[in-house]
Amino acid sequence: MSDPTIHLSDYAPTSYLVDKVALTFHLHPRKTTVISKMEFSANPLAKARTLRLDGAEMSLNWAKINGKDVALNPDATGVDLPEHLLGEGFIWECEVEINPGANTSLDGLYMSNGMYCTQCEAEGFRRITYYLDRPDVMSTFSVRIHSDAPVRLSNGNEVARGEGWVEWHDPWPKPSYLFALVAGDLVAHSDRFTTMSGRAVALNIWVRAGDEGKCAYAMDSLKRSMKWDEAHYGREYDLDLFNIVAVNDFNMGAMENKGLNIFNSSLVLASPETATDLNYERIEAVIAHEYFHNWTGNRITCRDWFQLCLKEGLTVYRDQQFTSDMRDPAVKRIEDVTTLRAHQFAEDAGPLAHPPRPDHYVEINNFYTATVYEKGAEVVGMLHRLVGAQAYRKALDLYFQRHDGQAATIEDWLKVFEDTTGRDLGQFKLWYTSAGTPRITVSDDFMDGTFTLTLRQSTPPTPGEEEKAPRHIPVAVGLLYPDGTEAAPTRMLELTRAEQSFEFSGLHMPPIASVLRGFSAPVVLEQKRDNSLLAYLLAHDTDPFNRWQAGHEYALDILCDLPPEPAHVENGFLAAMAKTAQDSSLSPAFRAMALALPGESEVARKISADGGTPDPENIFHARKVLNLAMAQKMQAELPALYTEMATPGPYSPDAGAAGKRSLRNRALGLLTALEEGAGSAQAQFDSADNMSERLPALGLLIAKGKAEAALQGFYQQWKHEPLVLNKWFGVQASHTPPERAVEVVRALSKHPDFNWKNPNRFRALIGGFAMGNIAGFHDPSGGGYELVADWLIKLDPINPQITARMTTAFASWRLFDDARQARMRAALERLLAVETLSKNTREIAGRILG
Repeated sequence: MSDPTIHLSDYAPTSYLVDKVALTFHLHPRKTTVISKMEFSANPLAKARTLRLDGAEMSLNWAKINGKDVALNPDATGVDLPEHLLGEGFIWECEVEINPGANTSLDGLYMSNGMYCTQCEAEGFRRITYYLDRPDVMSTFSVRIHSDAPVRLSNGNEVARGEGWVEWHDPWPKPSYLFALVAGDLVAHSDRFTTMSGRAVALNIWVRAGDEGKCAYAMDSLKRSMKWDEAHYGREYDLDLFNIVAVNDFNMGAMENKGLNIFNSSLVLASPETATDLNYERIEAVIAHEYFHNWTGNRITCRDWFQLCLKEGLTVYRDQQFTSDMRDPAVKRIEDVTTLRAHQFAEDAGPLAHPPRPDHYVEINNFYTATVYEKGAEVVGMLHRLVGAQAYRKALDLYFQRHDGQAATIEDWLKVFEDTTGRDLGQFKLWYTSAGTPRITVSDDFMDGTFTLTLRQSTPPTPGEEEKAPRHIPVAVGLLYPDGTEAAPTRMLELTRAEQSFEFSGLHMPPIASVLRGFSAPVVLEQKRDNSLLAYLLAHDTDPFNRWQAGHEYALDILCDLPPEPAHVENGFLAAMAKTAQDSSLSPAFRAMALALPGESEVARKISADGGTPDPENIFHARKVLNLAMAQKMQAELPALYTEMATPGPYSPDAGAAGKRSLRNRALGLLTALEEGAGSAQAQFDSADNMSERLPALGLLIAKGKAEAALQGFYQQWKHEPLVLNKWFGVQASHTPPERAVEVVRALSKHPDFNWKNPNRFRALIGGFAMGNIAGFHDPSGGGYELVADWLIKLDPINPQITARMTTAFASWRLFDDARQARMRAALERLLAVETLSKNTREIAGRILG
């Protein structure tokens, strides 16, 4: 079976525009009716006057055009309107019936534990009523909701209410993917915000009764986001009301619907006892991300779904800036790059590679990827670095002024920078239109006080794109003298050719080059550096990112060629790590990241890139050996470091306290490696008054095989807290030793609390295993592949979006030995053999197999 492919080159303006939308909902769990009245006008940019409205999984009760009944024949994807009745404009009315209780895909209008909820991005609105369900059709919406639910919400401001109904009006034109409706038995955590022009905005976070005490941090994050966006981008909120709703059943993290953001509850609810420091940081970032979409996504949206990275890449960059200002910017940059390399670099190196702006797709939901989001953000960051802060702000002001109320393109976005700076960004545009991660090789020369740095760029071929033109790459470089002093401050080089040389003059001795400072571009740097140089840079580089990178690269090299005994690990590395751990001039958060070992997937990709065949079992044991060697080197200092990083007093999620806990937990991991049992981890688990310390201790107990009592106690304490129970499933899936992982995950999948239809629960167990327990998933028996494939086949007819995303666990199959490749291929072929397989999953599995 072949699904139709949508191409960017086929884009054409719609023949009609929608000027006004009025919707009336009569909510019922199985028989919701939706009455719509819409005013259409002819689009002057279009030549044709034919019109097809999108619609799926609904029954049409009646339809009218200009007040007269019309007989129509809708099919599975929409309905064609009679051309002779349309003219230069018309009024469309219809009534449809939908069944939200049966909607397990969580796309459109569905039920979540008795609450009505919507998710319309990307193409969910067509499951609610017939419409031009595309982002370049923007209209004002009025919505009346009839229901006996105590709380009934939609976009915009509430304008009227009566017995059993509420009416909402959103004065700002928006595409249908931003429509939202929620109705249920909810309570509000409320506050207020006054904008820079004096507008009073009511703020509400709506949750189920009993959860209102877990909303304070999310509300604080929202208010800080609103203030930050005014200060840094001049963007002010434009309605009288801002609502957030926490939902347990949600495919995504959150959704920026105008004035009514709908959030996965895991990104709203937090208390010290139930949430980790990472949860708090994620809540802060995602609250900001969705709020920032009010301008970069809502007021200015994308013309078509190929432009998705325009709204998402820009908004991710903005939320990264916000978190950097709220926390340690150096640590935040390291976190972002670690995420980019783990997910996007792997995507670029495999069969799922695609540009930030793809030129074709089968299923748009499959393109909510690390390339669109994280690489899209890196491209915006490169623009910022190339033009400078002042020109960047000027270009953004022009973007908001020129395109407010429009559906824009990447070309529109780049044009404001060209018009502001006078630069030609034609070559830079390749970052949006070409896939792959460029490689930069470095060589240098020193003569008569002049240091010459030569950079060469190349990009490996990706599926469908063999030849790669040179990119425009900003490369930040600083020079250091051997004594650690700066020979030259950071300078932004612009690499635009396949090979280029840059000179630094006035130097009195050969310097050491610190290249790609701050990770100034999403590239792989290929620079021959021996271990003594890496140790020097770890100790002396004045750029925090490159200082961390030196230690990370050092560890990666050791892991790729590690002797089997801790005593044989190079002492230079161990001494450098020990010194970093004790360096009080570095923040605890930075030290914790410097002491963290490269992940198993990163090691596997490095071995493969160097021409080897990675063995997941060997990599798992190599990390254990290196961790033990580090612990033995630091064993005299570890108890004091662990004690020093304690945070007495009430828990605080602030960055300073979180950084201390992070380093304390890393010290605990090293202490536990030295013990026959797991006494230190057990002591922390028993005494911890917060999840940030309790959960890592539980993970260490599981890894040591000493967790039976702790797991049982944890379950009994938290079995009625869904978000904490997700952690219970997830920590076992990811931390169980690989030789037992398949057995444990299979048993947990039969646990009565494994609600596999809930996306969070499925991701915690099956995703935690397939993507978090690499050696367990790649067990040589193939049992891990079979287990995951079984669950993908079961989930696909219920929730194709989650199934397709989880199928990417198999994307790296070509890295491994022939036996593992054969077993992964067999699992994918078994998945593709399912006759009723969704197009979401069929596209991903087919692309993985090539």
